[in-house]
Amino acid sequence: MTDQTTFSGPDTALLVDAYKRRNLRRVGLVAGAALMLCGLIVIDVMTGPANMGFGRTLAVILDPSIATVKEQVVIWQLRLPVALMAVAVGAMLGVAGAEMQTILNNPLADPFTLGLSSAASFGAALAIVLGWSVVPGVGGLFVTANAFALAMVTSCFLFLFTRLRGVTPEAMILVGIAMLFTFNALLAFLQYGASELQLAQLIFWQLGSLARASWAKVGVCLAVLLIVLPYFMSRSWALTALRMGEDKAAALGVNVSLLRLSVLAGVSLLSAVAVSFVGAVAFVGLVGPHIARMIVGEDQRGFLPLSALCGALILSGTSIASKAITPGIIYPIGMITSLIGIPFFILLILGQRKRHWQ
Repeated sequence: MTDQTTFSGPDTALLVDAYKRRNLRRVGLVAGAALMLCGLIVIDVMTGPANMGFGRTLAVILDPSIATVKEQVVIWQLRLPVALMAVAVGAMLGVAGAEMQTILNNPLADPFTLGLSSAASFGAALAIVLGWSVVPGVGGLFVTANAFALAMVTSCFLFLFTRLRGVTPEAMILVGIAMLFTFNALLAFLQYGASELQLAQLIFWQLGSLARASWAKVGVCLAVLLIVLPYFMSRSWALTALRMGEDKAAALGVNVSLLRLSVLAGVSLLSAVAVSFVGAVAFVGLVGPHIARMIVGEDQRGFLPLSALCGALILSGTSIASKAITPGIIYPIGMITSLIGIPFFILLILGQRKRHWQ
């Protein structure tokens, strides 16, 4: 009778072997994506008016001492910060989108669904059109500071609203959409009264751009990512359990409400920093996690790092395309992510197996 409730030695060995193979496959996929990203970074740096080969560009990146004066300026001062900003912001948006989809159990959720992008754009518009700075003492960074402050205020409002009212994930998305339209309406008022120069700056901000990249901003983005991502990884078991449903997660000892609030805080920080530096970039936080999910499934130990890498790959590829479409012209990245993301995301939704969201 006992052999009906216990596993034999060979059965246990098979299970352990299958588990090890699955882990090895996950590590291999993440490592492969990371290697692909390194290649895209080099291609991004070498793409542009100055003719540079892949090998020479890689050599200068690995050993700056061999660079000529021209290469020092073009690669290390101009292009490498842009390439790394694309990687950092793409990873931040990928992680933020992945966790929004997890805690809300909604395939269409991402930071911008909650109105954070519109809030940041409105904050930037206050600085550009009216010259208002909601954060004193920031000097020339008042546009970026305004965007960050408005995005974080919106996040805090959602945070408190969720905690005090105890709303469902569906209601949270509806509140986010309402805030999105509210900030878009306020932004339209500012655009209507803006001068031609101010209107051009607003449009450039709304389309998203890596042109403002600098080593300092890259450092801030990487620091935020290296703080938030390890925390999410430490909660990977609880987040994976949440994908099975709130009741099952609670039965396994997960404090669902606290988990949602803490993840929302991390997502808000990632989104606010990313949008405040590069403007609105659509679909990276939506498409990246879907690609990762289709490759490694819902296990957060593989899903989270691969979502970050997929987001970084998408934005790095977009940065390359923005310079390669028309030589001598750098297009805003938000335009390209929208053009690529809309049909690609529709195909992902149509081809998505129903079991992911049942």
